Amino acid sequence: MNASTAVSSAEPLVGPARVPGWRAPLRLSGLGLWTAFCLPFYMVGTAVLVFAPETRRRWRRWSVRTWSTGSARLVGLRVVAHGEVPAPPFLLVSNHLGYLDVVLLGSQTSGRFIAKKEVSKWPIWGLLARVAGTIFVDREDGRDVVRVAQLIEQAWDEGDGVLLFPEGTSTPGDRVLPFKPALLEAAARRSWPVRYASLSYQVPAGEAPASHSVCWWGDMTLGPHLIGLCRLSQCTGSIAFGAEPVQATDRKELARRLHQNVVRIFTPVLSQDYP
Repeated sequence: MNASTAVSSAEPLVGPARVPGWRAPLRLSGLGLWTAFCLPFYMVGTAVLVFAPETRRRWRRWSVRTWSTGSARLVGLRVVAHGEVPAPPFLLVSNHLGYLDVVLLGSQTSGRFIAKKEVSKWPIWGLLARVAGTIFVDREDGRDVVRVAQLIEQAWDEGDGVLLFPEGTSTPGDRVLPFKPALLEAAARRSWPVRYASLSYQVPAGEAPASHSVCWWGDMTLGPHLIGLCRLSQCTGSIAFGAEPVQATDRKELARRLHQNVVRIFTPVLSQDYP
């Protein structure tokens, strides 16, 4: 069931009385070192495999999953997955709770994410997104949907997975927003079986609520939020993969049915924060 009321990001949070001062710096340093190791390693492999495109794509998938798995451990994210993980090629849609979703899904799946073009300009994160093969979309230009649809089709035909957050924005986990159908055009036209998943987060009792400390939404600033995330003793990220894919030849109908299925298996974050 969905929580009926969203909680403002301005509300006071209840957190632990004392947090070890070393936790966030140690985790952030570890994440930086892990990324500094993985990125050159990936780039060298990509250069070596320049004339072997299929092997190069497998190398990218393995590298992204390895980085995501290591990053999850370093920031204290415990991953719990239920259901069958889709194998490439696939188109997977899910609700969106913030930047940690990329690490959560990336640790379990092998695919390319679709993100707003602004992400490509973020420090460090933008570079990682670009080298991981992220497909960027300009939400201010409705015509860009055609270009992105072609890239989605190309990725599918090359045997890649594609991961899409069709809500178009992130939430505090109180509900699943309606899915925007525009980027489902290729799937509807070619009658692809579209997979779906539901994401949720939980933190130990006494910690800052997951809806604020883990979910990233509204006008939250990335840097301070990441530090707050790394101050948590632990957080649990849950992925529930849908049992059966959804097919439809109309993109609006496809979006509606996918949304219904995600809502059906969705566990609200706020229901865990505020009983």
